[in-house]
Amino acid sequence: MKLCKKTIGIAGEEDSMKHSQYQQDDKNPSLTYLFTSFLRLGATSFGGPAMVAYIRKMAVEQKHWLDEESFRYGVALCQTIPGATAMQTSAYVGLRARGVAGALASFAGFGLPAFIIMIALSALYLRTYSLPTVVSAFNGLQAIIVAIVANATVSFGRSYLKKWRDIVIAVAAASMFVWGVNPIMIILLAALLGLVLYNRQTFPQQTADSASNSFFTRPVLLILSAATIGFVILFFVHRGLFDLAALMFRIDLFAFGGGFASVPLMFHEIVEVRSWMDGLTFLNGIALGQVTPGPIVITATFIGYLLYGPVGGVIATISVFLPSFLIVVGIAPYFDRLRTSLHSTSTMLLMAYCVLLWGFF
Repeated sequence: MKLCKKTIGIAGEEDSMKHSQYQQDDKNPSLTYLFTSFLRLGATSFGGPAMVAYIRKMAVEQKHWLDEESFRYGVALCQTIPGATAMQTSAYVGLRARGVAGALASFAGFGLPAFIIMIALSALYLRTYSLPTVVSAFNGLQAIIVAIVANATVSFGRSYLKKWRDIVIAVAAASMFVWGVNPIMIILLAALLGLVLYNRQTFPQQTADSASNSFFTRPVLLILSAATIGFVILFFVHRGLFDLAALMFRIDLFAFGGGFASVPLMFHEIVEVRSWMDGLTFLNGIALGQVTPGPIVITATFIGYLLYGPVGGVIATISVFLPSFLIVVGIAPYFDRLRTSLHSTSTMLLMAYCVLLWGFF
């Protein structure tokens, strides 16, 4: 009887140790585990901003990599800075779980399925785009894309145009868009107006941890240095690829408001300014971006592929995601101070709405 109790006790201790070890591993995931977890999530996540809810369910409820408050903090950061919110949120979760290496693993895992699918669809598009059936299908999708962008504009406006200052900036931006002013210039003017109109609305600032800052700064500088070297090599090896990379990099830097904000910027630069493709082809790329998992900004892969083949697809994809990734991992330690400034956050939200307004007009 004593032997049975002892055996049961040992078995219970072993189960407890296994459970404890499981929890420890779950809260301190390996880079491979982070990558594969976000890879599976990236292959099944559709719906633009709705993807953030899927990330929360996995990272907070299932894996317990961070708590609810930390996750909301991260989403607030990702909504404040330019770039695709879901992609940035995946990087933030990885950053909190395993530092910059974890951010890179999560970011790459989440975006890889959409990239692979878009490469395959782009190759298929080049072979079939002239077929009557394909043309008819894309004609229907183009009308839907226009409706989606218009709906995003209206929804964003209802959410963030709350005060007379917001409306003044939005109306001024819409007027300039109608007059044909460069959208980049309008975004900068919106930022300037925001700084003036919200100048006195601030909250007490918090201090950032200098040790934590140095922990994140060195890897960020390393990645930035590698990217700079890559741009220099492209400049001397292939000027066309360099121009593509520089353009996508710049588009991501000004895409305040999530992935949809990049659409009007891409259209302006690629169709209207550079004439790299016509408007219908661009809308077809947006349609493909909507039917693939991941953010709509993956349309950059389609553009790069049509211009320079698979290499162009890779270069365009890296370039359109790199700035927002660097901003997330670089600014996270300082975000306490940034988020306490109401005029900074309001300015960025209004810049986002200005970009979406341009897409509507």
